Amino acid sequence: MKVVSKQNNSQMCLICGMNNTLGVHGQFYNMEDGSVGGLFTFRPEHQSYPGRVHGGMLSTMIDELAGRVLWVDRPDQIAVTMDISVRYKKPVPYGVPLKGRGIYTKKLSRAYSAKCWILDGDGAVLAEGEAKYLILPMEKVTDASFDEELNIYIPDDIAEIDFGEVESVRGV
Repeated sequence: MKVVSKQNNSQMCLICGMNNTLGVHGQFYNMEDGSVGGLFTFRPEHQSYPGRVHGGMLSTMIDELAGRVLWVDRPDQIAVTMDISVRYKKPVPYGVPLKGRGIYTKKLSRAYSAKCWILDGDGAVLAEGEAKYLILPMEKVTDASFDEELNIYIPDDIAEIDFGEVESVRGV
């Protein structure tokens, strides 16, 4: 699937914060079908059992993907998680490139829902989840400036991402 544009990274977010030494440093993209795509590699610091990524990290990545769905068409707004559920399908190794995808399943003026997947390099589903979000003004969530925190743009030449078995799933 074609990449339309790249989303910014933040300073200290656990998933996308480029200045977070323990972070995942995930990269996120607006896709041609209105979904969000992600490319990331978990590290040994993110393990549960040796060789496996902690389920909490997978849930956090699902949360990040679902949160970033909003920025595909409303990049100046933020939302907070109201509910999230995650299903773990296969053990997830660290140290290997992975992909993520998130789509809207419901869109309202002040809330939305999203479905997300974490995929291996071949596009097989490792984990999937659904989340509901409430869209709030930035000042209701934090005193930080949106422009100062989410201001890291890392150019790259990613033009397409193959989402394997979930590529054909469409959102609302």
